[in-house]
Amino acid sequence: MANLDPLTTTAIMFISMIILMAMGAPLAWALMISGMGSAYVMFGPGGLDFLLSSAYSTMDNFLLVALPLFIFMGLVLERSGITDNLFEMIHKLMGRLPGGLGVGTILVCALIAAMAGVSGAATVSLGIIALPAMLKRGYDKRLVTGTIMAGGALGFLIPPSVLMIVYAFLARESVGKLFAAGLVPGLMLAGIYMAYVLIRCRINPALGPAAPEEERFTAKEKLISLRHVIAPGILVTTVLGCIIGGITSPSEASAVGAAGAMLIAAIRGRLNWDLLRYVMLSTTKITGMLLWIAIAAVFFSKIYMGLGAGMIIGDLINDFSLSPYTVIIVMLASFFLLGMFLDDFAILFITIPLYVPIVRDLGFDTTWFAVLFILSMQSAYLTPPFGYNLFYMRSVAPKSITIVDIYYSALPYVALQVLGLAIIVAFPSIALWLPGLLF
Repeated sequence: MANLDPLTTTAIMFISMIILMAMGAPLAWALMISGMGSAYVMFGPGGLDFLLSSAYSTMDNFLLVALPLFIFMGLVLERSGITDNLFEMIHKLMGRLPGGLGVGTILVCALIAAMAGVSGAATVSLGIIALPAMLKRGYDKRLVTGTIMAGGALGFLIPPSVLMIVYAFLARESVGKLFAAGLVPGLMLAGIYMAYVLIRCRINPALGPAAPEEERFTAKEKLISLRHVIAPGILVTTVLGCIIGGITSPSEASAVGAAGAMLIAAIRGRLNWDLLRYVMLSTTKITGMLLWIAIAAVFFSKIYMGLGAGMIIGDLINDFSLSPYTVIIVMLASFFLLGMFLDDFAILFITIPLYVPIVRDLGFDTTWFAVLFILSMQSAYLTPPFGYNLFYMRSVAPKSITIVDIYYSALPYVALQVLGLAIIVAFPSIALWLPGLLF
C-alpha cells in the first residue's frame, strides 16, 4: 500500500470506512480504524502521532464550550412543554385558514430551531403533538408528515445551529457571521414551505381543511395566546443579539441561553430533578458522541490531506478545465449523495477540510459556501433511504402511516430545498447581505 498513488490510497481509505459502517461499526470507530490503518501502512509507527495532534487540536478550542450549552438549552426548552403551547397558539391564530395548521407547524418548527439548534427536536416533538392533531382534523397524512420533517430540518440553518458551530470550528470561520448568513436563507426557505402548503390547500382544500366553527376563536383569545411566544422569543433574541452584536462570544452566549432556559422552565413549574437528570445525561451523551466523531474525523482528514488529496482534486479541476461554478455544483452533488448514507457531522468533517481551501482558491466567499453546505445537509436529512428525519418521523408516526408514505411525503420538500439552494447559488447576496451589514 505504501507504493500506491495517493488517489488509490484515498479511495481505499473511504471504501474501508464505508465497509466498516456497513458492518455496524459506529462512525467514530470506522473513521479511527481506517485512518489508523492507513497512517501506519503509509508512514509507519510515526504516522500514529497524527492521532495525538488531532485530539489536541480538536479539543484545544474554546468555541467547543458552546456545543454542550446550546444542546442543554434546547433540551431544557423541549422538556419544559413550550412546544405544546406554541402549537396551541398556532391553532388559535391560523386554524380557520385552509392549510393553516400546516403553515403554523412550519412557524413552530422555525421557533424550535431557533431554541434548540438541532433538527431532531422539532421533528420529534411536533410529530408527537401536531401530527395527531392535524390527522384528527382531516389533513392529508403525506402533507402533514412532509411538512413536519421539512420544518424540523430548519434547525440546521436558523441560528443558533449546532452544525454551524462545528462548521465554524473546523473551517476557522466566525460563528456570528455564519449565524447572520443563515438567518435570511432560513426564513426564505420557511416562506417557500408555507407558500407550498397554502397553494396546495387552495387548489385542493381536502388536503388541509379549515377548522370547524366550534374550533374558531375570538380576537381576544388569539391575542392572549400570543403570550406563549414571549419568553422563548426574548431568550432567542438575547442569545443571537449577544453573538451577532459582538457583545459576547458564542460560548458566553450559550451560557446565557442555558441559564435563560432553566429560568423559563422554573417559571413554568417544570424545573425539577427528573428534568435536570434527563437533560444532563442527554447533553453528555450527545456531546461525547460529537467530540469522538470530531477527533476521529480530524485525524482521518489529516491523513488523506497528507496524502495529497487537495492536490489531486486541484489537478482534476485543471485537467477537465472545469469552471468555478461547475466545481461548486459538483461539490453540492457530492453532499447530496453522501447524505443518503452518512451522518451530517461525518460529511462535515470529511469534506470541509478538503473543499474550503478549494472554494477559497476559486475566489468564492466561504461564508456563502457554508450556507450552501448547511442547505445541502437539510436535503440530506430528508433524502431516502437513510435521511435521519425520515426515521425520526417513523419513530413517532402511527401505524397507519407507512415508511413508504414518509418517503413520498419528503420528496416535494427535497425539491423545494433544491430550489432554495439554486436561489442562493444564483443570488449569493441573500446569504451575504446581513453579515455584510453587521460585520
